[in-house]
Amino acid sequence: MAISIEDVYSVADRLAESGQQPTLAAVRSALGGGSFTTISEAMKSWRSRQQAATTPIREAAPVAVMERLNQLGADVWAMAISMANDRLAKEREAFEDSKAGVERAHKEAAELADQMATELESTRNQLEQQGALLSAAQEATQTSQAALAEAQRRSDSLAELLERERTLSKEMQAKAEKAIADAARLAGKLEVLQAQGNLGH
Repeated sequence: MAISIEDVYSVADRLAESGQQPTLAAVRSALGGGSFTTISEAMKSWRSRQQAATTPIREAAPVAVMERLNQLGADVWAMAISMANDRLAKEREAFEDSKAGVERAHKEAAELADQMATELESTRNQLEQQGALLSAAQEATQTSQAALAEAQRRSDSLAELLERERTLSKEMQAKAEKAIADAARLAGKLEVLQAQGNLGH
């Protein structure tokens, strides 16, 4: 729910009545949150209202002063009051200047706090996204490792099969060479037998 100016006024009045200083942080804490910028602007107008309620110093002259300054009397006292009011006005002007500087600093601080809160939220979202990407990458890595292990297993099986085929090929080659040699011996014997048969005719 959005914080209204009346909400800020109410909390600031309550804190002041209880003897606490209604600072920006204290008001925001009592409200349970809210934008620093909104609270800062509301507190600025609240302080202006409090300042407007202040009246100039007016005090009757003490009896002892009236007795000692009888000849100057009311004129001297009026002059003293005027000087006091002039001094008060100057001090108030200096206070207003100082207050304006403080309010500018508070406003800048509130804007900075809002900006930092926004950046923090953005950073948190980025971290969550990066965490999701990291989890996906880890799952992909595990899948790739499983596929690599399966490929390695198949490669080992194929190598074993090729080795068996190579051994079998060597055995068949040896048998073929033996068969050729046996055939050559038989051919030689056949030629000898044929030659002997021709001689007998």
